[in-house]
Amino acid sequence: MGTVTLGVSIAVPEPYGSLLQERRASFGDPAAFGIPTHVTLLPPTEADAADLPAIEAHLETIATAGRPFPMRLSGTGTFRPLSPVVFVQIVAGASACSWLQKRVRDASGPLVRELQFPYHPHVTVAHGISEEAMDRAYAELADYEAAWTCGSFALYEQGPDAVWRKLRDFPFGGGGGAPAVPAQGGYTIEASSSAPSLRP
Repeated sequence: MGTVTLGVSIAVPEPYGSLLQERRASFGDPAAFGIPTHVTLLPPTEADAADLPAIEAHLETIATAGRPFPMRLSGTGTFRPLSPVVFVQIVAGASACSWLQKRVRDASGPLVRELQFPYHPHVTVAHGISEEAMDRAYAELADYEAAWTCGSFALYEQGPDAVWRKLRDFPFGGGGGAPAVPAQGGYTIEASSSAPSLRP
């Protein structure tokens, strides 16, 4: 069956997702329309296509343990000079994202991998473009604000055309009250140390 390139992410819902995608394109980032606006939980990861059922079962178990939580974005940040990225900062919901991404990559599951950098949840708005364009992204979105209730995360596959497409949503609580994220984008838990429940 071969291999697939997968990612797990929290979608930035509408109207915020499309707006940030359009802004990313306006800064000259050629990847903007191939990557739905998101918070990464698992970066691009090669997997055997035959493992997809086990991967989906793993993600479903994680989602079933969770519940919706508030997310809020505010202002910009950058990983420069370490990495050529400008992002919108997550000021509420970051610990939930951290909880979730650890469980996605848990050693007992099918998506074990090491990260190149320590995990820092964020929403990329410019990557690998000119310094001038990244400076503009940093400045023009410095006052950006958005907030919503995160009710799910999703599994994505990168196609041969480098476009990321959603394979499946994983609503918290096994399909409880929160609506699935819109088709625009991709991609989300908060926990106590004692139990796998998600908290604001």
